Amino acid sequence: MNETTNQEKKTFWEKLLSIDRRIIFLFIAVAISLPLFFKTSLDMPVSPVVQEVYNAVEKLQAGSKVLVSFDYDPSSMPELQPMAESFFRHCFRNNLKVIIMGLWPQGPLQANIALEQVFKDEDIKAKNLQYGIDYVNLGFTAGNEVVIDRMGHDFRESYPADSRGTPLSEIPLMRGVRNYDNIDLILNLSAGYPGTQEWVQYAVDVFHVKLAAGNTAVQAPSMYPYIQTGQLAGVLGGMKGGAEYEIALKRPARAVSYMFSQAIAHGVICLFIIIGNIAFFSSRKKKTS
Repeated sequence: MNETTNQEKKTFWEKLLSIDRRIIFLFIAVAISLPLFFKTSLDMPVSPVVQEVYNAVEKLQAGSKVLVSFDYDPSSMPELQPMAESFFRHCFRNNLKVIIMGLWPQGPLQANIALEQVFKDEDIKAKNLQYGIDYVNLGFTAGNEVVIDRMGHDFRESYPADSRGTPLSEIPLMRGVRNYDNIDLILNLSAGYPGTQEWVQYAVDVFHVKLAAGNTAVQAPSMYPYIQTGQLAGVLGGMKGGAEYEIALKRPARAVSYMFSQAIAHGVICLFIIIGNIAFFSSRKKKTS
């Protein structure tokens, strides 16, 4: 009887060790995707560097002008797009004027996608925001850090017209904007070069603008020294930074959902690691006995 039971246990552990990896991948896929279909909330503390971004916006008076540079492409959307949406919500909620630009060709397109998502919110929709008065998209201009430097002297040197071809002189929002002296805060959403480092070197160091940043998780650690030197007002680092910003706004959205999905997936991976180790040592013990 005991011999039969041991044989059954041995067979169970051997089958467990030889399980098709595609089954494990299926479990992980379900763990990642299933939480995205439900509204979730996480009890996550807001880090000081993220809180500083929130505070920088909160300190601005209604009507203040904010410049947002979209320096990323669709490959970085999962990390940076939720930040963009939350920042737009924050600005529009506080009645700030938003000027959009991009040093990456697809950056301003990402801004339009974020705006479409934000305009679905009932509280934002109720404000009846108008293009050219409450927000404007200047589009993409080639030149990398040269564009940043030129804008410090006159925006029209880099952007004579917006993305729709309308001269800046005909856009109500831009009539009082000549250079960075007329901008109260800049947010750079960056996935690489040109990005935050160039904004620090050519806008902060030269023209003394107030700059905050949203960066991919890989890039974010290299931005923290700029926090210590006072060159950055705050940093949203990766998906976690985006989720913390949503929590600071008291409006959990996509980043929080992604973080919850990621946490579940990590839990499933850890579970399989534990089961695999138990199966390995149990099966080895049976063979040596």
